Amino acid sequence: MEYQITSEKHYHETMIVIYDLMNKGEANLTDSEIEKLRSLTVATEKFEDEVLGLKPAKQPESIPQALELIMFEKKISQAKLADELGIGKPKLSQILTGKRKPDVFFIKAIYNKLKIDPKFILDHI
Repeated sequence: MEYQITSEKHYHETMIVIYDLMNKGEANLTDSEIEKLRSLTVATEKFEDEVLGLKPAKQPESIPQALELIMFEKKISQAKLADELGIGKPKLSQILTGKRKPDVFFIKAIYNKLKIDPKFILDHI
């Protein structure tokens, strides 16, 4: 039988169960807990889409957009990101504004240090 969420209160209770299962770590879950987690996440996604009207966040369509999203999520400045990548602040600024194309060093840095998907990088350079 498919698990269903019937109210916002039930949704929040379900999210707590999901977080508790996730905090155990995937390697520590039993087969029944993994199936429960799968069922609960499907139900929460359905409830979010149909009742709460939540849609997945728009995915970045360029390397600069991906970097802007990372800076937003990490709550860091361009200067901090440039330091993290081991590049100059002007170079990062120029790449973000489209005035400069990413070079091999930059591409390797965003892959190694930010873990940006290599397919995304290749599709957007």
